[in-house]
Amino acid sequence: MTEAAVALHPPRKQDVIQVRNPATLELVAEIPAVDEAGVREAVARGREAQAVWAAMTFTERGRLLRRFRDAIVDHRDRLAEVIAAETGKPRADIYGGELMYVCDAIGFWAKNAAAYLADQKITPHLLKTKRVYSTYHPLGVVGIIGPWNFPFILTIGEALPALMAGNAVVIKPSEVTPRSAMVGAELAAEAGLPEHLLQVIPGYGETGSYLVDYADMICFTGSVETGRKVAERAARRLIPVTLELGGKDPMIVLRDADLDRAANGCVWGALFNAGQVCMSVERVYVEAPVYDAFVSKVVEKVRRLRQGLSHQDVDIGPMTFPPQLEKVERHVQEARAKGATVLVGGRRNPNLPGLFYEPTVLTNVTHEMAIMREETFGPVIPIMKVADAEEALRLANDSPYGLTASIWTKDKERGQVLARRIEAGAVCVNDCLVNFAITEAPMGGVKHSGIGRRHGAEGIRKFCQQRTVVVDRLATKSEINWYPSSPRRTALFRRLLPLLYRSGWRNKLRG
Repeated sequence: MTEAAVALHPPRKQDVIQVRNPATLELVAEIPAVDEAGVREAVARGREAQAVWAAMTFTERGRLLRRFRDAIVDHRDRLAEVIAAETGKPRADIYGGELMYVCDAIGFWAKNAAAYLADQKITPHLLKTKRVYSTYHPLGVVGIIGPWNFPFILTIGEALPALMAGNAVVIKPSEVTPRSAMVGAELAAEAGLPEHLLQVIPGYGETGSYLVDYADMICFTGSVETGRKVAERAARRLIPVTLELGGKDPMIVLRDADLDRAANGCVWGALFNAGQVCMSVERVYVEAPVYDAFVSKVVEKVRRLRQGLSHQDVDIGPMTFPPQLEKVERHVQEARAKGATVLVGGRRNPNLPGLFYEPTVLTNVTHEMAIMREETFGPVIPIMKVADAEEALRLANDSPYGLTASIWTKDKERGQVLARRIEAGAVCVNDCLVNFAITEAPMGGVKHSGIGRRHGAEGIRKFCQQRTVVVDRLATKSEINWYPSSPRRTALFRRLLPLLYRSGWRNKLRG
């Protein structure tokens, strides 16, 4: 193994997490990993805190969460330092992405939780003498297993609706980026949330496995392979699970698209956070008449991007996870070997010390290449020429993934028609990635991209047990279908069947 490989893959200590800055490879922190006993104890402490929290009103919970938001705002620079040290993100992406999303989400859930979880009246179509409604009740302790690409949004941000629903939360962050969630939980406690209501248990995969064994629900964001393991382990206990497992999100550029907007959207949508976004533009299909012009615009814009350290005035930082950088290299090398053309980038940045891969544009790509079929999760834009919209749709749907997609056309009505035919959980017309910021709208994947939704009513009700209550209105001594049976009642039911259920009013009159 070379010195570079040793630096990228330092020896792992089972009981200690070594956090390294991906931009410099410097050791940032060493954190003890939580074992099974620690996970069990954390969940037990969470149950005690949850009993107190669940007894509070939505107004009281919202007030405390807003105090937490104030703490985030007050300590924004401290949080930015921690997130930057773990991920290498540019400061603009941290303030305008990680922190702004969580602050906005706190206000959203504090305002809307009561309405989303209010008792729901149900009107029976047959049993009119019954009053029916459903209620929502917290599950207890929700376990969140978060990824490394958005270590604040997908841990602390993911916890917010679970908390507003009345649950306690235990977070197992990625071992690559544990401190972001840890500092968030510290600020929550300082803001006055009940002790142990929001806990963080750093550790490797084993720690996450133990959390599945003890929590009442699991929310997992990560790879398909690990998601399957989480689902299988949770199934043994029959606890609910939500999974967001990434995507291979297509972008379709039609011949009538505004090419400047489409090119700008493509570059940002593919390269934001160095392409380490589950909703990133991962493959681009462009109709032949505008293909050359579109590619030219994308190349021009990518060449102007600045890559560097978080505190510098840059657009793109490093990749965060060493094995992911190696995967990007494999995808690009394999594509090039099979005939793809590298127009920009295509290599590690030789001028920077850490996990920097240059923003890359590929053409002459095909679906025989991994770059068009497997999730790359890096700063690469593969662009493929297609004959028409039908070919683009066929190729877009030729994937085991189905998280998001985008269509670019001046004909918005046609764009919406095509959007209904794409196999994805969310589709944007003339935009991309923005659906994650619309917390009113449910967001989640189909096919191998996952199970369940975040945001909207579904995004908080999933953290609850739904209970139905039926109340009799008349209080008669007996119901028509109760014992004892009789020939008269049997004859009555027999006559009711055709009156109620035979098609057509003439047939009903015949009895």
